[in-house]
Amino acid sequence: MSHAEALQPTSEAARPGGDTLVKRHSAIVRLTHWINVLCLTMLLMSGLQIFNAHPSLDFGKISNFVDPPIAIGADEANGAPRGFVSLWGHKFNTTGVLGLSSLDGKPTERAFPAWLTLPSYQDLGTGRAIHFVFAWLFVLNGLIYLIYGFATRHFRRDFIPTGEQMRHFGGAIRDHIRLRFPKGEEARRYNAIQKLTYFLVVFVMLPLLVLAGWTMSPGLDAAFPQLLDLFGGRQTARSVHFFAAFGLVLFVIVHVALVLLSGVFNNMRSMITGWYDIGREPDSHA
Repeated sequence: MSHAEALQPTSEAARPGGDTLVKRHSAIVRLTHWINVLCLTMLLMSGLQIFNAHPSLDFGKISNFVDPPIAIGADEANGAPRGFVSLWGHKFNTTGVLGLSSLDGKPTERAFPAWLTLPSYQDLGTGRAIHFVFAWLFVLNGLIYLIYGFATRHFRRDFIPTGEQMRHFGGAIRDHIRLRFPKGEEARRYNAIQKLTYFLVVFVMLPLLVLAGWTMSPGLDAAFPQLLDLFGGRQTARSVHFFAAFGLVLFVIVHVALVLLSGVFNNMRSMITGWYDIGREPDSHA
């Protein structure tokens, strides 16, 4: 493999014992990554606060307040209060987490529990203010990352799988399932699964999340009425925004799990200092 395929085609240093440290992430990538962590945490928690004010999802231009396709709420079942998630008329008991959860030791009707929302108490105005501030910071941070990524060929080098990687795509899936993480030369670059996943997140999921969010803003709708046409109505945009955020949460859960399983110290060091230990080739231990 040539250095042109590596994540960061510059510095490396030998460690005692035969392992090799490589400069895996640039300062811009590391800085924008941690700003994203802060922004997405604040956006998720304040977004759930906003959702609690109208805990249902619909499609089209107007809300169906009587029988929405998706809703989180509370009612009574067998004489006892319960929380539920309703999907197209089918109710699932979610008492304790969704619909009905504990607040100050008392069962309280809330779509999402207090420990997941920002602020923890019901305050739509504060939730919206936090959401808007961090949404614009998230957009500005993303623009810096996009300019950097295109200018330095970071996206082409690290997000587009090579032909060889695609021919061994099945092997990469098997290695992931078996938790066999690459060492040596293979660890210098992302594998095909990582590249495709990051490409989808950066160029599909995040733009969809931002555009759907903008479509819920009356001010931006007035300036860009094409947004409403693009999503077919504000309620559809709201649902797309919610599902894209939910997909992003799933991605983060898997991402963090793989960070923990593949070496939390090594991965955290690479995202703080840029240096990543690629270890040695497996056959070098023989």
